[in-house]
Amino acid sequence: MINYKHLHYFWVVAKTGSIARASERLHLTPQTISGQLSLLEDHLGEALFNRVGRNLELTETGRLVLSYADEIFSLGGELEEMLRNLPAGRPLVFKVGVADVVPKSIAYRLLAPALQLPEPVRIVCREGSIDSLLAELAVHRVDLVIADGPIPAGVNVRGYNHPLGECGISFFAVPDLARKLGKGFPQCLNGEPLLLPGEMTIVQGRLLKWFDEQHIQPRIIGEFDDSALMKAFGKAGAGVFIAPTPIAAEVEQQYNVKSIGKTDEVRDQFFAISVERKISHPAVASITTMAREWLFRDTPSPREQKGNRKKA
Repeated sequence: MINYKHLHYFWVVAKTGSIARASERLHLTPQTISGQLSLLEDHLGEALFNRVGRNLELTETGRLVLSYADEIFSLGGELEEMLRNLPAGRPLVFKVGVADVVPKSIAYRLLAPALQLPEPVRIVCREGSIDSLLAELAVHRVDLVIADGPIPAGVNVRGYNHPLGECGISFFAVPDLARKLGKGFPQCLNGEPLLLPGEMTIVQGRLLKWFDEQHIQPRIIGEFDDSALMKAFGKAGAGVFIAPTPIAAEVEQQYNVKSIGKTDEVRDQFFAISVERKISHPAVASITTMAREWLFRDTPSPREQKGNRKKA
């Protein structure tokens, strides 16, 4: 690992243009600075300066290292300035990434408990693909990622999966299409237009498998990684779409659609992903506790699931 004291000496020498001027600014002897620069060059395995007369000129590697050092020490200065100017009773900053496949209503329900903590909390919410959010998590730009599954296989990010819960899914359509479909769910979906979650979602594979088991072949007219865009197409009457059952009433009201049926055989899962094995951030602890009570409450017990299959 780079010795940041050595890097700072290099940065000052590069900015002042000579070891002598750097020694004056740092209140160190030129011999000390020269020795520390040599240690840094030995560690990096590259020369950082070329001597041109009495002056020092950066090598190509030196210019590259300087660009990184500029950013590092600029951020350090910003951090010191921010800490000096923090007001008393400042809010706890909670940075969370929400995978774009997670329905917005679910995301809100999961994050809302953080706002009920005794101490004030400021939520910084980012949305994106699971890969991009895990990259943000790896460098601590977010404290938590909300996703529809655990860390994907093959993703080289060290993190821990915290299951929040799971629930069944419901199917929705605009009133005209719902009336056309009539009764007999789920067979009524055979040959009908369907808006499907994108292949980046875990629920898509489960849904297609369930259709195959039910001998149902809907007419898939669109796939969407963004759940909000899928609902927008559904609201326009393009086809039937799905959403987690716990938010069925909200979906009906917000998008002016009707629920035409539901199943607990296809499960939507939600995970909180963090760099901590044991959760310590108070906002994260609040979210995981409340989510498990809410989502698992919607999960039928094994006896209920068996009873539902018998009724079918």
